[in-house]
Amino acid sequence: MTTASSAGGQRLIAIDWIRGFVMLLMAVDHSSMMFNAGRVAADSAYLMDPTSGAPVWIPGTEMGSAQFFTRWMTHLCAPTFLFLSGTSLALSLEKRARAGEASGSLDRHLLIRGLVILACEATLSLLAGTGAVYLQVLFAIGMSLLAMIPLRRLPSAGLLGVALGWLCIGEWVTRSLVPIGSTSVPAWLAVTLAPVNGDPLLVIYPFVHWLAMLLVGWAFGRHLLDLPAGAAGRRRAESTLWLGGLAALAVFLVVRGVDAYGNMGLHRDDASLIQWLHVSKYPPALAFATLELGLMALCLAGLSLVERHQSQPPWRWNPLLVLGQTALFFYMLHFLVLGAAATLLTGGFMQRGLGEAYAAAAAVVALLYPVCCLYRGYKRAHPNSIVQYF
Repeated sequence: MTTASSAGGQRLIAIDWIRGFVMLLMAVDHSSMMFNAGRVAADSAYLMDPTSGAPVWIPGTEMGSAQFFTRWMTHLCAPTFLFLSGTSLALSLEKRARAGEASGSLDRHLLIRGLVILACEATLSLLAGTGAVYLQVLFAIGMSLLAMIPLRRLPSAGLLGVALGWLCIGEWVTRSLVPIGSTSVPAWLAVTLAPVNGDPLLVIYPFVHWLAMLLVGWAFGRHLLDLPAGAAGRRRAESTLWLGGLAALAVFLVVRGVDAYGNMGLHRDDASLIQWLHVSKYPPALAFATLELGLMALCLAGLSLVERHQSQPPWRWNPLLVLGQTALFFYMLHFLVLGAAATLLTGGFMQRGLGEAYAAAAAVVALLYPVCCLYRGYKRAHPNSIVQYF
């Protein structure tokens, strides 16, 4: 992932920091998926258990706090990935466009990057060895980048209008075309709107919902480019993030409080904190999107504030910075290492407890950190090679 920079060329380290932070959260989630027998992943009213045919979420089911919050805290990952993908690419490509680079060259960059990310998703599916096709977050990112080839020509107001409009009407469109409880979902709807947990196709991230989050990030990247360089511009960016984050959380409180439209069928059982936070990720409901994007905006504003007040340049070996600047590389490797470790050490997936899952997450980060440092150095030494797309 390209390190973002402002119009004045100043590196926006806070973007790399938050990306690195969500990579740590993602390692916890995937370690739980590999090791944790008690894993809670009931974030959908749509998905069915492929073995029993029952919904993955049955209203009234009790969820333990430790398991629930281990899963819930990682919900920040995918919205942040999509938003920051849009922000970073806007900062890079829009700056190149303003410098006079041909539009076709920028389209080609998006095309190649999107195809590379889709190829990474296909590689993980192949290495899983189940014969199934898994379309997860890399699929959503790759398809969203391809969609940006025409969409990037819209003005920022148009991008925000499309994004916010879809976040508002996406549930109505999705439930109209694929009602909750549908036993058969056409492939074209599975990859665009409604998740399906079947054989041989498992679509967890139908991309249209996630494209909306990337569009918001792209508009924010343009906003950063239009700001003056230095502390004044950074303060204005932080103000945008504070206001946007608080507005998003206010929408979440209304939508989740009313508990009707905007929850993608995943309603509260009661007024407990867990039930308030138990929102639909598959597909992302308005409640999910506003909660996670709101939290992400506040976190990014806070990290930007920290960076702006540092008297010394940020430490280049900070693990958050390293992982944030090698995100796709780490993503691919950590999946393979965790999968191999679970198979070799426990004889299969989800055979241990929550403690072992956290230990495995810490171990995979410690193991891959020096590898990511080496990869980052190689990337910087070869900026025009194929690794620019990773």
